[in-house]
Parts: sequence; C-alpha cells; structure tokens
Amino acid sequence: MYFLTKDLYFPPVEEASPEGIIAIGGDLSIERLLLAYRSGIFPWFEDDEPIMWWAPEERMVLLFEDLRITKSMRNVFNKEEFKVTFNKDFRAVITNCQVIKREGQNGTWITEDMVEAYCKLHELGYAKSVEVWQNEELVGGLYGVDLGHIFCGESMFSKVSNASKVAFITLAQKLQKANYRLIDCQVYNDHLASLGCVEIDREDFMMVLNY
Repeated sequence: MYFLTKDLYFPPVEEASPEGIIAIGGDLSIERLLLAYRSGIFPWFEDDEPIMWWAPEERMVLLFEDLRITKSMRNVFNKEEFKVTFNKDFRAVITNCQVIKREGQNGTWITEDMVEAYCKLHELGYAKSVEVWQNEELVGGLYGVDLGHIFCGESMFSKVSNASKVAFITLAQKLQKANYRLIDCQVYNDHLASLGCVEIDREDFMMVLNY
C-alpha cells in the first residue's frame, strides 16, 4: 500500500490491496482528484479516517446496452411527474447526498472537505450533477466526474420513490446518445444492479478508461 506525499503520483492500480485500497493520504486538490479518476482510482473514506484511495478488483459499471427500465419505471416517465435538469444546482445535490440517511450506514463518507473539493471541480466543468424536481422541489439527483468518454458516478439521493432512478436513467440515455463508453459506479449495490449495472474486472475497466 502506497502512502502519498506532496508529489502528484499514484501507483499502478494492479498494486491495490485485496480489498482495493491503492494509496493512503495526500489531499483533495483538483490536480490530485483528476489524476486519480484518470488513473482508475477514487477516494472513499469517513470523516475520522485518513484519505483512502481505491481501485477495486471488480468495478461496478453500466454498459448502456444493459440499462434496465422496468414497466413500472416506464409508467413513471410517461406520467411526467418529475422534471430533470443538468448542472442547475450542483451544491444542493452533493449536500443532499451527504445528509441522506442510508440503510446500514451510521454516517457519511462525503465530508465537508469533499463537498468543497467537488464543488470546485464543478466550477471548472469536471464534476456534473443531475437534478430531479417534483412541484419545484428538489427530490432526487446524482453527481459525478465527467471524463469525456466515461462518467464516474459518485453518489445519488432520493427523497421520494423512484427519483434517483429517474436521474440515473435520464443521464444514461443522454450519455449513450453522446457516445460515452460507460458509467463507472465504483462498487456493487443492489440498487445499481436493479438498473442493469454489472461488475467487470479491473483490467477490462482500465482498457475502456484508457481507450
């Protein structure tokens, strides 16, 4: 495991631990974050922990041809009860992702430092958000880092049923039309699997990333 210094450097992802940790320490500077994402690495840690950088052996991704839109979700879209926007209120999205309560989690991994770092990334055009509105109220959304051919999803939230699914499906359809290769969802969870996301080997992910 590599301990980062002030130098902008990450070891090859193949050197990650069996759990997927590639490095510890460093900072959340714009330059380091961009280097991480472009190297197939992402930060994930809690408030009382040092910064930990991950490159897991299995990577959860959405291959656009696998996007799963159930009949019930098609009905949701047909009812047009939600309005979807892009990059209208990035800070509100990441803040909601930070405070939303999640099953099995006592706290959040989205620290105040991370909020400010990703808001700076957004100001520079690298981090993007999707907002879902119902009756002019923000009820769902997601954010991530846009590498131009891959969208690295970071987190999503939902205050009402199906709002985060609407955000994810709308984004996926938009990116597919723009000839993106995939959405990086980082690690497995059942919610993502229900939308058609699958795990692929780190080596395969890196081939797409470096394409």
